[in-house]
Amino acid sequence: MYKIQANSSGTRNIEINEEHLQTIEQYQLFRDLIDSNGYVDDQVLAKLKLNVRSLLESEAGKDKNLLDLCLDVIYHPNMKAYGLQQLVLLFINWKNRGNDNLGMTRRAFQGTPFN
Repeated sequence: MYKIQANSSGTRNIEINEEHLQTIEQYQLFRDLIDSNGYVDDQVLAKLKLNVRSLLESEAGKDKNLLDLCLDVIYHPNMKAYGLQQLVLLFINWKNRGNDNLGMTRRAFQGTPFN
């Protein structure tokens, strides 16, 4: 279980579990999401919500894990652009964790450009 900070003051958090991260990976929800400027803003969050909404309306929408991700994380009342940035950082570090045996030690942190 992971916890991401949903706002810059640190008063709001969202809990993320392994299934959420696996679902993001399965549907490649972050692929081509962030523009070339590398900033995560409200437009990027809106784009993610539209992408997920179209997935839910298709056959993939019958996937319980995707629905759980939407209810627990993406459409969480505390999810804002800052929270999405933290989720992307968590996802990158979670993916890189599997590369530890390959000698890759690079870790994403706040301020890392996503392009």
